[in-house]
Amino acid sequence: MAVLLAGALLLPVVACSGPIGGDDGPVGAGESIPAGTEPGPGEGPDARTGSGPDAAPDTPPLPASLTDQLPRWSACGPPDVLQGGGPAPSPPPDGTAWECARLTVPVDWTDPTGETIGLALIRIGALPDDSTPRVGSLVFNFGGPGGSAVASLPGFEHRFTGLRAGFDLVGMDPRGVGASAGVVCLDDTAVDRNLREVGFPRDAAGEEEWLRAREEYAAGCAERAGGLLPHLTTANTARDLDLLRHVLGDSGLHYYGASYGSKLGAVYAGLFPERVGRMVLDSVVDPGRSVVERSLGQTEGFQRALEVFLADCAGRADCPTGTHPGEGARVVGDLLEGLADRPLPTADGRPLTQRLALHGVIGSLYSDTGRTRLRAALGRALAGDGTGLLEAADRYLGRDGEGRYRNLHAANTAVNCADFASRPGPAEVRRYRAEFLAASPVLGPYLVWDLTACHGWPVVSERDQPEVHAPGARPILLVGTTGDPATPYEGAERMREALGDGTGILLTLEGEGHGAYTGGDPCVVTAVDAHLLSGATPPDGTVCERTRWPPDPGPGGEESTYRRERP
Repeated sequence: MAVLLAGALLLPVVACSGPIGGDDGPVGAGESIPAGTEPGPGEGPDARTGSGPDAAPDTPPLPASLTDQLPRWSACGPPDVLQGGGPAPSPPPDGTAWECARLTVPVDWTDPTGETIGLALIRIGALPDDSTPRVGSLVFNFGGPGGSAVASLPGFEHRFTGLRAGFDLVGMDPRGVGASAGVVCLDDTAVDRNLREVGFPRDAAGEEEWLRAREEYAAGCAERAGGLLPHLTTANTARDLDLLRHVLGDSGLHYYGASYGSKLGAVYAGLFPERVGRMVLDSVVDPGRSVVERSLGQTEGFQRALEVFLADCAGRADCPTGTHPGEGARVVGDLLEGLADRPLPTADGRPLTQRLALHGVIGSLYSDTGRTRLRAALGRALAGDGTGLLEAADRYLGRDGEGRYRNLHAANTAVNCADFASRPGPAEVRRYRAEFLAASPVLGPYLVWDLTACHGWPVVSERDQPEVHAPGARPILLVGTTGDPATPYEGAERMREALGDGTGILLTLEGEGHGAYTGGDPCVVTAVDAHLLSGATPPDGTVCERTRWPPDPGPGGEESTYRRERP
């Protein structure tokens, strides 16, 4: 099942290799067609439109070998391990085949005639009808940073079928992600060992062990992908998106970005406001927070989500955490604390450690399905069996049944450490510990160590925040969920301010979960589809109110209605 990914959660999970230049290996995809080669039928756009691709701000003109390339679309093979593995994408019920290709981009956008890498692409063609004119290509990013859109898009297609009336649907693995020179810092055995042996610090010796593990992780990234690490910024990925827009033949970038994908879309708008097409940013990342503020905000969001889960659980006959939410918080807190000294056995044979249990709990708070599983997993853990929480942790960390990890968390660290100049360390952990405990008495004692995720990193950014102000851009629809655990709702409000008057248009879903549009809420779907297909943007401040949450565990959807309230 496809899920949205956290907006830059920096849990130090140590999971960094990817060749620079040339072919990065098969994705079951074709290459790009070199400049001067005539495309076959249906390959590439009918005409080049819009601003030239050599007009990227603060970068030199691109050579014709990049600007004149056309993707060579061919049948997709199975996603590779770094993308998450699994079978090749199956055609949807209409029978349209998925196609894959590669886009060649410069490693260093300030030296576009230098080394290049290939970015993995996937697409499915439009289903035009007489009532909807073709708009172009709609590009997707589902978050992370580190999520593979090439692997994820087929799992979401059933949510987007209506959009195919006006769009080809296109996914791209960003630089450093999946099959696009995917960064790997440690091998799978080393990741397992770290999660088993390195616990959250409780004393000076534990702190030294923790920081040493971070340094080893950073050194592994530098050894395997050092030449690429300085170039894995969100701004460079936004420039890649603009080259993709050009080779697809669109005058504006039509885009759906969720979670971290919202940050990527906003950065694109800041760089290329005149090239913004029909754009939707869902589960919106706060554009102005520091590293500490961002991590603290996520901690607050996960605490709110945990409280909602415990309140719902308390009313169910099979709730393992008691009949009162306060009691449930104590039970979960005691469980996590006890695992520091007494890991639980599992059917897998790997012990459920404190860190793995924390990942299992947090990863389960993203969706209704995860919360249902969490109820059962906690029941098993309280009975002495850690299998359920270990399975939840594996899903969150991208570990498959053969013990192989996708590169989600390695790429997450690499992109965030390239984007942010701040390098909080143990002193900041001690300074802000009380605030994290206040934000979440259950999760805060552990999430405060997120602050050290870039400790020892070999690359330092020049600033903490990219520019997202986009004067003159066409309206960008922002979708925020009031109970979003990973990207708290306040971030959507701040993004509206940062984009500028008349650019950010806020649509609010009053409910829980991460990803309003992909969650299928009918009110949100109606508004987003209208914005993308016809350019009919809802009024700023529109609210979609869920009439029932949490939903019953059986089949059926959640009802919601429009309201126009929020200024």
